[in-house]
Amino acid sequence: MSDNITAPVAPSAEARTFLLAVDTSDQLRAALHFACRRAVHTGGKVALFHAVPPSDFHHFSTVAELMDHEAKTEAERLLQQLAADVHQRTGKFPDLYLRQGDTLPELQKVIRETEGISMLVLAADPGPNGPGALIAAISGKLAGTLDIPVTVVPGDLSEDRIDALT
Repeated sequence: MSDNITAPVAPSAEARTFLLAVDTSDQLRAALHFACRRAVHTGGKVALFHAVPPSDFHHFSTVAELMDHEAKTEAERLLQQLAADVHQRTGKFPDLYLRQGDTLPELQKVIRETEGISMLVLAADPGPNGPGALIAAISGKLAGTLDIPVTVVPGDLSEDRIDALT
């Protein structure tokens, strides 16, 4: 991680919020660094989004509830770890959006319902399997349906390269 953090720009009345879709992939680190650098340079802030898919186990409600609880607890832990990282990089705590449900519809709801989100930041898998399901959906049949720009950050960009780009 680069220790060269430039002084943030004075926030405007409508500070930019960079919404980062969080998962457990290796490429998330590049997108997180990108979102933090953009927030610092624009006087904005970072928001973290994660959706916990509903359990597919319907045979025993108690088991399904336990599985849902464990998944939510793990998601909360992930968001808290990333929030600490965002705070260290930007000097601000991020907004956190943890939703239960399918990722794409929940992400669209957060963007629609939350005033001030100015950009969605996604991490792309540079591997042979493609950039990821969320990017494929947003750049495919849902292209143009979001009312904010989407930035796709290649997951193999180094922090130095991201610093040069931002």
